[in-house]
Amino acid sequence: MSRTPARLPLPALLALATAVFVTSLTETLPAGLLPAMSTDLGVGESAMGQSVTIYAIGTAATAIPLSAATAGWRRKRLLLVAMAGFAVANTVTAVSANYPLTMAARFVAGVAAGLAWALLAGYARRLAPAHLQGRAIAIVMTGIPVALSLGVPAGTFLGDAVGWRVTFSVMTVLAVVLLGWIAVTVPDRPGQRREGPRRERQRREGQREGQRREGRTPVLRTLALPGVAPVLFVTLVLVLAHTVLYTYIATFLDRLGMGGSTDVVLLVFGAASLLSIWIVGVHIHRRLRALTLASTVLFAVAATVLAIAADSPAAVYAAVTLWGLGWGGAPTLLQTAVGDAGGEEADTAQAMLVTLWNAAMAGGGVVGGVLLDRLGSRSFPWSVLVLLVPVLAVVAGARAHGFPGAGERTDTAIGTSTGTGTGTRTG
Repeated sequence: MSRTPARLPLPALLALATAVFVTSLTETLPAGLLPAMSTDLGVGESAMGQSVTIYAIGTAATAIPLSAATAGWRRKRLLLVAMAGFAVANTVTAVSANYPLTMAARFVAGVAAGLAWALLAGYARRLAPAHLQGRAIAIVMTGIPVALSLGVPAGTFLGDAVGWRVTFSVMTVLAVVLLGWIAVTVPDRPGQRREGPRRERQRREGQREGQRREGRTPVLRTLALPGVAPVLFVTLVLVLAHTVLYTYIATFLDRLGMGGSTDVVLLVFGAASLLSIWIVGVHIHRRLRALTLASTVLFAVAATVLAIAADSPAAVYAAVTLWGLGWGGAPTLLQTAVGDAGGEEADTAQAMLVTLWNAAMAGGGVVGGVLLDRLGSRSFPWSVLVLLVPVLAVVAGARAHGFPGAGERTDTAIGTSTGTGTGTRTG
């Protein structure tokens, strides 16, 4: 029988944080390597941008069914399988000279991410004593801002110096090392106990009967709760706006004559995102509404600067700083808002947020590619501004439910940031 330690098992939690880092960096790395990857594979940059889209589709389409199918697996075994999936997918990406094969590898990486995100937060919680579970999740989720602030700029720099294939090869090496780290330091935990066929049939019949009595499925029941729909709408549109710009940031900068500075620009964005995460973490309990409004406004100001003054490198750096300050805490804000609004249906609400988040990332890659082909990269900040108008209107209007002001929130637990760019996910 597994015992939960009295203290935080830091080596194990840091291994899980590195797993989060690998998943987040694999997802966002093409953003800094897009021009080189498209040239080498003989496709346009808009087509190469779909490598982010296909990854998000792999995660969104398979996370829930795979999570259900592997619910009985022991957690360590499942995590090792997911990390092995990353090692294989990044190896194929590094050596592939064929665009369809590269896209297939990216889809496999997305499937591996779906497996990982379905268990990481819950795994961290089960490794820690009850009074330290929130801190354990926070430690594990630091892999996301580290991937944004250090991983993507470092990967971009390495790609510029020795080639993008070397960067993905390094990701493979990191995944292999991580497999050994997990095997040695991470305690195992059982999956969900499987019920016998008769008990399982009775349980499902009871669930169906309960749903018939209430007249709604869990999803419809959750959507009917005040505040849930506004938060989900904001999530969908805000992530779409961010992904349109972030996926093609290397292309955007290249058209401005700043292609050689992509790694530095991403470093500035990541550092600002880290600061934003810290600010949100300190003030979110009392200022959820104000912080969400400020986040949206900062992103809008950044897009405005990029739209009208992008010819100035100083203006670009200022805009990217504002963008990072606006975006960094957004996953925490949205996850917390939907958890508060969901109440007893918080798990369903969180699952819906994860699905919409990845759908928005997939959509952002597609929309950005269409804009690039038809209107050019200069259309990106203008499209962001168009998308942020309804976001700001919904946040401002959802005062009673969704994004309440100080003193109006329910007394629920504060969620922890996940995503990446990538995105927010639950364990």
